[in-house]
Amino acid sequence: MHARAAGETAPDFTLPGTTGAVRLSDALRDGPVVVTFYQEDSTPACRQQLAALRDDGDLLREAGARVIAIAVDPLERHQQFAAELASPFPLLVDEGGRVAQEWGVWDADARRARRAAFVVGRDGRLMLALPWYSPTNSSQYEQIFRALGLG
Repeated sequence: MHARAAGETAPDFTLPGTTGAVRLSDALRDGPVVVTFYQEDSTPACRQQLAALRDDGDLLREAGARVIAIAVDPLERHQQFAAELASPFPLLVDEGGRVAQEWGVWDADARRARRAAFVVGRDGRLMLALPWYSPTNSSQYEQIFRALGLG
């Protein structure tokens, strides 16, 4: 499956997570959604990736946006990681990587998602697609906020 690009319709999903099951199309009723895929709970780069979104939560809320973070780790590990991070957004379990595959960010060799970030508009279309996301790339991070009409 190809990596999703801006303008395409985001594949819908329902996944279990730290706040219960989340369906993307339901989340979009309240506004845009930042969907971020990360590689593994409790690793330094993934902690940095999610902590940045946590720390800028006020700006995201100002834009009416929610954050959904997705990785293949089991729910128990997600719950521990969410507690460590004091995450205000759900960490969702993509067991087997089905959703990462549909979004085109699956790393078959590592059997996990690549780091990626997407902004999905209320209409279900991708406003931004970063299928190769680096949490240390400030330009990519800023693109998330510009896609939401901030900055």
